[in-house]
Amino acid sequence: MRTLTRKVAFDGEWTSEDAAFVTDLFDSMAAGWTADHDLPDRYAPLVDALARGPVPGPEPDSVCVELGSGTGLGTRHLVGRFGSVVAVDLALDMLRHAPDGTAWRVRADSARLPVADGSVDAVVLVNMLLFPGEVDRVLAPGGVLVWVNTMAEVTPIHLRADEVHDALPGRWDVVHSRAGSGSWAVAARVSVSEPEVAAGELG
Repeated sequence: MRTLTRKVAFDGEWTSEDAAFVTDLFDSMAAGWTADHDLPDRYAPLVDALARGPVPGPEPDSVCVELGSGTGLGTRHLVGRFGSVVAVDLALDMLRHAPDGTAWRVRADSARLPVADGSVDAVVLVNMLLFPGEVDRVLAPGGVLVWVNTMAEVTPIHLRADEVHDALPGRWDVVHSRAGSGSWAVAARVSVSEPEVAAGELG
């Protein structure tokens, strides 16, 4: 997964074989995912990013798309923060094991999202592959990417904050920090009239 993470983020390579591998892998783990991963403080970095990062909201008309939402363990922290939350996963069985009524659930490939250009206020990825071009395409002006690794460097799907910055097209400000056993980064697009800050750590 580490090799695939870097290939997708930096080389833009994502094949049908990659998609099939990821789908089969996570479908096979779906039934026991919540029991195995709903652990104390696992989502502390997501909660901290929403509290201290430059994340828009809460606004009744704000839209958040969570990529790689799995069985909804991270989704529950997004509902209530945003007006609408769309939980996207490639593994249908993961979505089937997510609770009803918390968010719209959509099976889709994050390399080709069924989302309009510039329509999303926040794209949230928790231990999820980064598809930089799609994130850039769907984010509205003023929108942000929230990148979370629940086990920091130990997470199989891991990128450092500066690597997230470098992978994204265009100019971005990135702030990052750690919480619990994990790490997070929030990236906001920089307008042409603003100075860019590559990556700054919050205390």
